[in-house]
Amino acid sequence: MLLWLADYLAEYNKGFLVLQYITLRAIMSVLTALFIAFFVGPIMIAKLRFYQVGQSIRADGPKSHLSKAGTPTMGGALIVVAIILSTLLWANLENRFVWVTLGVLTLFAAIGWVDDWRKVVQKDSRGLPARWKYLWQSVGALGAAVVLYATAQSPAETQLIVPFFKSVSINLGLFYIVLTYFVITGTSNAVNLTDGLDGLAIMPTVLVAGALGIFAYATGHTEFSSYLHIPYIAGAGELMVMVAAVCGAGLGFLWFNTYPAQVFMGDVGALSLGAMLGVMAVIVRQEIVLFIMGGVFVMETVSVMMQVASFKLTGRRIFRMAPIHHHFELKGWAEPKIIVRFWIITVILVLVGLATLKIR
Repeated sequence: MLLWLADYLAEYNKGFLVLQYITLRAIMSVLTALFIAFFVGPIMIAKLRFYQVGQSIRADGPKSHLSKAGTPTMGGALIVVAIILSTLLWANLENRFVWVTLGVLTLFAAIGWVDDWRKVVQKDSRGLPARWKYLWQSVGALGAAVVLYATAQSPAETQLIVPFFKSVSINLGLFYIVLTYFVITGTSNAVNLTDGLDGLAIMPTVLVAGALGIFAYATGHTEFSSYLHIPYIAGAGELMVMVAAVCGAGLGFLWFNTYPAQVFMGDVGALSLGAMLGVMAVIVRQEIVLFIMGGVFVMETVSVMMQVASFKLTGRRIFRMAPIHHHFELKGWAEPKIIVRFWIITVILVLVGLATLKIR
């Protein structure tokens, strides 16, 4: 929005052309989202407390969580609003990738909001029934996949890029839609499973998003993409503005979500942020790298799958409780220790993912 205004004002003063630089708009985007989160956060928390929109705690979970009962949840709405407002202000709204990503973010946030509302306001422990949740997740993921496939402007946009190799890419054809569907829905649910401790999900999300922003900038830049031997995708660099909004909103939310949390993210934040990471990884053609950098999300998801499979097949549990962060809690690890160690693991994995830019 402000880019349009700057283009108009540049006719009278060339200084406004500085907003053409993605890097500057990304900086402004992160600061805008951070300011929105800092300003709106206390107001939102007070409103959630007033309307008693509090988290319910599983009776079979770690006993340390019982003290968290009643803590306001659905705080992820703050993150989503900050991202959307910051993006509308600073991104190029003529860019198709911006609108696809915003569409996915908004739809998955709506799914999470309905699920949270039914749980904490209507006191329905089931929330949104799983079949309806997965149906609407599938609609959003398939819709994004079809739009991206139909609007692809170069073969590189639908190829699977294999990291650590200069020229290894696989033409996916229509399988691109299938892959995109699983990346978006899988990442959405993986982040949601990780959101079980104060600040556990949001910091890895910020770190992975920041790395995807670097990939986006390089992918959308002809010289950098050529030098790094990655596909050039026109317009992908604009995602850096959205990534900046995610980082700003996420860090602003972490101010209130850090241990001991004043507010929880809820499905409205976890589902939408995960889906957003997925669609951005698809756009910059780094699905495999996302799998590496989001290793904490993968670990949490695999732990649940292993636990369910083991119990159904043998009647025995592999972990004391799944997702795996609860297993460590029940082993006696303090919550802050688990959180920080998972953050450290994410930092390492993100660095490995970024290394694929150069090691080819």
